[in-house]
Amino acid sequence: MTTTPICESSLNFPRAFWIALGINLIWINASEIFRYFFFVMPMMQSELSVIDGVAPMNIAVFLIWGIWDTILVFAATFFCWLILERFGSSVRTALFAGTAIWMTVFVILWLGLLNMNLATYNMVLIALPLAWIEMIVAALIVRYCMTRA
Repeated sequence: MTTTPICESSLNFPRAFWIALGINLIWINASEIFRYFFFVMPMMQSELSVIDGVAPMNIAVFLIWGIWDTILVFAATFFCWLILERFGSSVRTALFAGTAIWMTVFVILWLGLLNMNLATYNMVLIALPLAWIEMIVAALIVRYCMTRA
């Protein structure tokens, strides 16, 4: 009887996972860019204009944003996959998974920004629902790929 070492078997995700990860890479990046450029950046520059250089666009910002998006894509896809695998791949479970990830990432982020006066209620009321839609769609992408495998 041969056994596969734990570290080796843990990297053997099904092909459907990698497809979901690729689709979410495109979806989440597009959604983040849309939300930032059309809503968050203009609102920050308008409402927080007293802060010098608020919401700048330069290479450092893009690099950090790239790291943020990469972590977000992997986390959203991986945790949705785990939740759907554990609790069943229903639409209801996908909605739960997307909402749980949204609350863990975006609600905490925006509450922290709001608490430090680095965001306004108007920003939060626009950014949070858009981020929730982003995470719900990401979870549904994972579900779709998982159920089609």
